[in-house]
Amino acid sequence: MKRTVTARFIAIAICLLAAAPARASFLSGDALDTMADVLAIIVLFLVPAVAIVLFWIVHVLPEKIAHKRHHPQLEGITTLCLLSLVFGGLLWPLAWLWAYTKPVAYRVAYGTDKHEDYFEEMAEKHAKGGLLREEARHLREELEAMEARGALPPNLKTLKDELARLRAEADARERAPAPVAKADQAA
Repeated sequence: MKRTVTARFIAIAICLLAAAPARASFLSGDALDTMADVLAIIVLFLVPAVAIVLFWIVHVLPEKIAHKRHHPQLEGITTLCLLSLVFGGLLWPLAWLWAYTKPVAYRVAYGTDKHEDYFEEMAEKHAKGGLLREEARHLREELEAMEARGALPPNLKTLKDELARLRAEADARERAPAPVAKADQAA
C-alpha cells in the first residue's frame, strides 16, 4: 500500500511540474494593449449610445401604440412619454396603461372614441374606393354622432357630406326600376 501511495505522489508531482504556466489572456504584449483600447472605446461610447437609443425606443412605444389604435387622446400620451424621458422613466408605465385604455367619458363628451387621424385615414380610403358599404355607413353614423355633440372640423364635415351624398345615390339606384331588356320589349 505504501508503494501505491508513493507512486501516486510521484505521478501527481510529475503532472504538476509538466504543466504549462497559466495565462490570463490569449493575447500578449501590444495585442493585449490594442484589444484593451478597443474594448474601452466600445464600453465608453457604443454601449451608452445603444442604451440611450433603447431607452428612447421603449419610452416612445406607448405613443406608437396609441397612434396605431387611434386613441383620441394621442397628444396627451405623447406628452406623457416625453415627460417620462425627462423624469427617467417614472411616468412610462402610466403612458403605457393610458395607451391601452379607451376613455369612456371621451366618447360620451365627443361622440367618438377615435382620434381625428382615424377619420382622415378613412377619408383617404374612401377617396381611393376601398371603403366597404358597411364601413361607410358606420363612419357616417359616427360622424353624425360627433356633429350632434358639437361642431365638426371642416375636413370631417366634408367627409360626412360626401358619405351622405353617396348613400343617397345608392338609395336612389335601389329604388329605380330595373331596365327592361330588348327581348322583353319585343314580346
